[in-house]
Amino acid sequence: MQTVEHEYKTIDPMALRRAFGTFVTGVTVVTTRDEQGSPRGMTANSFTSVSLDPALLLVCIGKGAASYPVFLQADSFAVNLLHEGQVALSNVFASKAPDKFDQVSHVAVHTGAPVLTDCLTWFDCTVHQCIDAGDHIILLGQVQAFGTSPEAPLGFCRGRYAQVKDPLPPGWLSASDMITGYLIESEGRLLLAEDGKGGWVLPTASRRLKDGRLPLSVGGELALLPDDTFLYSVFDTADNDPGYLIYRAKLGESLLEGALPPSLHFFSLDQLPYETIISHEIRAMLQRYARETERGSFGIYMDSQEGGRVAMVGSAQSWDKAY
Repeated sequence: MQTVEHEYKTIDPMALRRAFGTFVTGVTVVTTRDEQGSPRGMTANSFTSVSLDPALLLVCIGKGAASYPVFLQADSFAVNLLHEGQVALSNVFASKAPDKFDQVSHVAVHTGAPVLTDCLTWFDCTVHQCIDAGDHIILLGQVQAFGTSPEAPLGFCRGRYAQVKDPLPPGWLSASDMITGYLIESEGRLLLAEDGKGGWVLPTASRRLKDGRLPLSVGGELALLPDDTFLYSVFDTADNDPGYLIYRAKLGESLLEGALPPSLHFFSLDQLPYETIISHEIRAMLQRYARETERGSFGIYMDSQEGGRVAMVGSAQSWDKAY
């Protein structure tokens, strides 16, 4: 049998990079924490979904990146997809600037990896597998929590940023799997919103907290104290309903009752209208919040197949200090 010999041409790396660059991608900031607990991050566009069951994604980290050794040893990371208004932020995280995180608000949601509070979509992941792949490593992440917004994505093609037109299909939800609610306290009172059916619910936000301002889903915004805003509860209400991310927060400036949207009202903690709150999960959470406020010691509730658990965190402290 005759052997056919193939001649392989040497590939020009720059030409190959330009060819790869014709594939339109989004732009992400991949974040984690080093051994000292300091946030680290870099811009990347080599990202893709992998699997729904289990929930897996992947991102490629170049071995020449300054934060490569940190990601190589990390046991968790977050992928933050940027929206069209975050070109400057993308450039910051693509640079070697030592103060990248001084220019962006971020919180810890599930794993402790920094989640950017104002981005298109975020995925908080534990490392499922790390694969060596030439001049990159492939981080396979198992998604533990995620959230979305209705912003237009920041695109990238042929080495430059690209605009994506009409990104939001009719009927798309801004956070299709999670509702972000807030326990907003002021002078010992808690803010609740009318549900339109004669009952009360927690205020929800149309976007995450930014520069101390919280845009409310019912319209208007409130000034909150960023250092006093903490994750409080993560849970589902039913298999076919969205899950909830609940934060506790304090009003950042005095606000007259008449300045609130008409659907919002403050209640003292000993007069919360439990009987008109339909969701038993919300009722139970408010009862826990009232007890913990009285004790001055708070916990974080995480839902699970075993019924969930509360991890006590003691007195309030900022996220940067907590992690």
